Order: sequence, then structure tokens, then C-alpha cells
Amino acid sequence: MTGERVDQIFVTAKHWLLSYLAGAPDWVIQVSSCLLNIAAVLGAFLTLFALISVLERKILARIQNRYGPNRVGPFGLLQPAADGIKLLIKEDIVPLRADKVVHFIAPIMIAATAILALGVIPYGRNMTPFSIDAGILFFFAVGSTTELGVFMAGWGSNNKFSMLGAMRAIAQMVSYELPLIITVLPVIMIVGSLSADAIVAAQDGYVLGGVVPRWFVFTPWGAAAFLLFFASGLVESNRTPFDVPEGESEIVAGHMTEYSGFKYATFFLAEYFGMFAISGLAVTLFLGGWHAPFSFLQFIPSYVWFFAKLALLLFVFIWIRGTLPRMRVDQVMGFAWKFMLPMAFTCLISAAVWHYQAHGLAGWLWSLAVVAIVYFGLSRVMDSKKKFAPRTYRYAE
Repeated sequence: MTGERVDQIFVTAKHWLLSYLAGAPDWVIQVSSCLLNIAAVLGAFLTLFALISVLERKILARIQNRYGPNRVGPFGLLQPAADGIKLLIKEDIVPLRADKVVHFIAPIMIAATAILALGVIPYGRNMTPFSIDAGILFFFAVGSTTELGVFMAGWGSNNKFSMLGAMRAIAQMVSYELPLIITVLPVIMIVGSLSADAIVAAQDGYVLGGVVPRWFVFTPWGAAAFLLFFASGLVESNRTPFDVPEGESEIVAGHMTEYSGFKYATFFLAEYFGMFAISGLAVTLFLGGWHAPFSFLQFIPSYVWFFAKLALLLFVFIWIRGTLPRMRVDQVMGFAWKFMLPMAFTCLISAAVWHYQAHGLAGWLWSLAVVAIVYFGLSRVMDSKKKFAPRTYRYAE
């Protein structure tokens, strides 16, 4: 009973706060409930944003054998506050001939869509801020407006480099949104619902004596779809090695070239919030949501498990950034259309095979065979070793 109270402590606190409005009209209670949910989501993820901004720099520093932020506050933990103050007091420079209204709205629009996407993810048992039947559809509907915000930033800046960067960013994001959405379809097909809560509930339970959880990532189609979803999420979040739109060495700073001060900080915040949203959706779809990995660990609060899985995926985001170099734009686009998209459709077929074999061992093996055959076939087709002559190195004598 004590564990149940700890698990539902935030739900209980919300009901306690709403109890003070017991005699108020229904619309007042509903609006207050929505405002409490919004405040909780913003408070949690703004805190996580401040924490991850300093932890990322520290982790990258360790990967690169150097020190990270260590001057502001104990162990450099107050660095996010210093950065926030610096960006608030920096001069906001707007190009003379820029479309000032569009230039101003663009970062707000991108940040707003990322925050809206966070509202439909289940963070724990009975802890979905806005539980709607078509939550997954809502997530991608609001997320797809990011391209419009990027275009507004490039167009409103009245700068040819900003516009070129925006066009390249939009082409990349649209290309990877297709595999991103298609890899979600197998989960929706198996569960038979667009509700995030229903998808998490479908992954409840354990097999093989309570050792292996019934998460979709432990199926052949689920593992392949998870990897494809994660790679597409790297692109949508503008992260290495797919950070071509912001490649300073290639096209200045992309659509953010003409932004400074707190507007630039808003883009920065939106990028991290998008990373939180993609990682949270990956946890919901493939990693069991807030369910514990083992049956004997169910006494730990559900929200702890969700944020532990989220932290693991965020660490992988950072690890990849410190490990891989940036890809060329032609490599990025070719990878999307020649490999990611066919593999996404393969996951759909593989999930259908698994489902119609009654989720048994035979279905597992057939599903694995479908994924493996297409993967090795695409690997042979995309093999570029024969297209290049061997390099000859000549040295000055």
C-alpha cells in the first residue's frame, strides 16, 4: 500500500489541489486541471533541459579527454543559469530588411510544437497529462509543423544562407518523417489503438518465468523498428551525425544564422524538447513505457522507470554525438530513401507475419527471417566498394 501511495503521489497531489475548487463550476475545475498538467510538464522538462545541457557538455568532455564546465557553481552545475542570464541580456539583432513578424514567431512556433508533443506521453501509471484516443496521431500532427517553423525562420531572415539552410533542413526532415511514421505503424497495427496508454498497457506482463518483459523491442520487427525510429529521431532532433541543417562548416548556422539572444536560446530549447519528445515516444512504443524491466522490481514507482529509460536514450544521443562525424547531405538523403524507407516497410510486413503466427516461436523466427533477408539484400545493393578505385598515396621525396 505504501508503494502504491508513492507511485501515485503526484496524482494524489493534483487531486488534493483540485479539492479546493470543490464548489466551483465544472469548466473551472477542468481548466485548473489542464493548467496543473501544463505546469508539471513544463517544470519537469525545463529542469531536465537545464540538467542535460550541462551533463551533455560534461559527458562529451570525458569522451574527448578534457574537462567540461567546472567554474560556475559546484562541479559547474550552475552553468545553465549562467548561460540563461547571458542569453537574456544579449542584444537581439534583427536584419534591417527581415520580415520582423515571421522572424519573431518562428522560434516560438518550433518550441510550442515540441511542448505540445510532450503532453500525450504517459510518464507513469495514471500520469498522462492529456490522455486522448488518438494521442500518437496528435504527436505526429503537431510535430510535423516544425517544418513550417523552420521555413519561417529561413524566409523571415531575408538571408540567402538562412533560406538555403532552411530548404535543406526541410528536405531532410520530410525524408526522415516517412520512416519515422511508418515504423510506428506496426505497433499501432498490433495493439489496434492510437492511444499511448493502450500501447503501454499492451506491453504489460512477462514471459519465460517473469524474466523477459513483453516489450515490443524484444520482437524482431520491434527491434528493427526501434533502431529505425531512433535513427529517424536523431534526424528530426537535428543531432549528430545528421545535424546537416546546422552544419557551421557547410552553410553557416542554417536557418538560425540571423538569430541571436533569447530567440536563439528558444531554438536551442526546442531542439532539446524535441529530443525529449522523440525519446519519450520511443520508450512508450518499444520499451514498455513506465513498466519495470523485471517482475520483482515493480515496487519501484512507475515514473522512475520511465525517466530511467528516457535518461538511457538521452545518454545514447550524447554518446553518438561524441563518437560519429557529420555525414554529407547526399549521404543523409540517400540513406533515408534507399535504406530507411524500405526497412520501415519491411518492419510492417514482419509485424504482420508475427501477428498471424499467433505471436509464437514460429512467428518470431519467420519475422526475424523477413527482416534479415531484406537487410542483407539492401546491404548488398548499397555496397559502394566497387564504385571507387583504390586510393594511391604519394609522398614528396
